[in-house]
Amino acid sequence: MTASTAVSVVVVTYNAVPYVEPCLDSVRDHPTVVVDHGSTDGTLELVREAFPDVRVLEQENRGLAAGWNAGMRAAPARYFLLLNADAWVLGDAVGQLVAFANAHPDAAVIGPRLRNPDGSLQRSVRGFPTLWRLATEYFFLRKLAPRSQLLNSFYGGGFDHGSVREVEFVMGACMLVRCAAADSVGLLDEDFFIFSEETDWCYRFRQAGWKVLFYPGAEAVHVGAASHGGRMLRENVRGTLRFLVKHRGLREAERARRLLALSLRLRGLIFRGERGRQYRSAAAWLRSGPTGKLLDSPK
Repeated sequence: MTASTAVSVVVVTYNAVPYVEPCLDSVRDHPTVVVDHGSTDGTLELVREAFPDVRVLEQENRGLAAGWNAGMRAAPARYFLLLNADAWVLGDAVGQLVAFANAHPDAAVIGPRLRNPDGSLQRSVRGFPTLWRLATEYFFLRKLAPRSQLLNSFYGGGFDHGSVREVEFVMGACMLVRCAAADSVGLLDEDFFIFSEETDWCYRFRQAGWKVLFYPGAEAVHVGAASHGGRMLRENVRGTLRFLVKHRGLREAERARRLLALSLRLRGLIFRGERGRQYRSAAAWLRSGPTGKLLDSPK
């Protein structure tokens, strides 16, 4: 079985011009499904004109996890390559990922090395959220020792992006997923809208005995935040709280809510402009009710 027949590529789009073109061009040799969530910027027209072999599904925007799930259900294969619309693989990265996956049958997820558009390394290895890790991130403690596992394990501080390693989870911008592993634990949890869905999935894979591996032999470029411009801090925080409720319990999530509310309130006092406004808005939301109420509130 060749890489082109073993893999189905799934790309979820929402106003993805101009990045969707290099994204889809980089996987032109592989069966690809685009799941669109209501683009109004010409994304669908571009995809249909420039990539007539790509299958397009249109559905209500119920979040990234729901989009990925729809694409995987529509294109069964031995492996799925989940690729952000603002990312594209370099060279034969898909073939390299498949070959590596074939040699590591205990791996559920394999993440390639990511590059920023300027060619610099994009640190893509992450640690599961805990109270300590959230404190080191949101109170800027990691700035004191960014390569320290003690103060920066949330963002993989000191992680060697030059060697194969087992990790807790990888950024979902580009990841190869084994279909058999997904069958064993289920698809993505659609209660996560746009953040922490891959965190939850990798956690479930690891709990079931599968491995999540980082593989630098394959590379992809990731623009980052192209669809939301970094303006979804509240959703980011909501995803973290949902993960903690699900895997650590409501009491732990409540502690995290209070920690995050305090840290973001302090950030809102320090920073001005749009950045400060986002911090203050997220802090106000976190203080508006207990975790259960916040998770039930409209997205």
